[in-house]
Amino acid sequence: MNTGSLPKHVAIIMDGNGRWAKRRKLNRSQGHIEGVKRVEEIIGEASEMGIKVLTLYTFSTENWKRPPQEILILMRLLTQVLNKKTKQLVEKNIKFQIIGRESGIPQEVLKRIKETIEKTKNNTGMILNMAFNYGGRIEILDAVKKVAQAVRDGAIGLEDITELAFSQALYTKALPDPDLLIRTSGEKRLSNFLLWQLSYSELYFTDKYWPDFNGKEFKKAMQDYGSRDRRYGRVVGETH
Repeated sequence: MNTGSLPKHVAIIMDGNGRWAKRRKLNRSQGHIEGVKRVEEIIGEASEMGIKVLTLYTFSTENWKRPPQEILILMRLLTQVLNKKTKQLVEKNIKFQIIGRESGIPQEVLKRIKETIEKTKNNTGMILNMAFNYGGRIEILDAVKKVAQAVRDGAIGLEDITELAFSQALYTKALPDPDLLIRTSGEKRLSNFLLWQLSYSELYFTDKYWPDFNGKEFKKAMQDYGSRDRRYGRVVGETH
């Protein structure tokens, strides 16, 4: 594959664990466990391809409405994976970070997340960006409050509030906007994910449930992206 046609930043809505399990007459936890295997596989594929940033929609602010037992399983899975895989992230030169609100995350989980962030902070390879306790509208509201406070404090004036300035108030301030959004399971919506950042992103939808979205499927998405002409609002044939 021509690396020049690769997206620098890929964002993924990993959807369909529960439906995958239901079709196989398994409980939902089995779907999540199988989904974790795909996370590991796709991280490896993306890193080897040379993707600069991989953002995974892991747990939304709305996911707290799920049954308590399912939430408990998800939290345990995350801490177990970080316990087992942090060393591997270090070895593969992958930098781990999260976007989302820390408030509301169980302390044991937050501690494990921060430990992984600390141990990988000097890595210079792919950035693995986990959207956890994340909601796009809340992110925008937090950014609005941050900018408003800066105006109130006299640090900036109203005329200084530009798209770039606002972007710097978002959780993703140090990251480029996604070039490509992938959503699995056949659903075709953003589900409150990166609402500001996805303005000009290419969208790729697949009917595959997340546990079936393997490395081969990821490569198909990359090939599809490489065939597209990204114009950012320009007319075909314009160069600037």
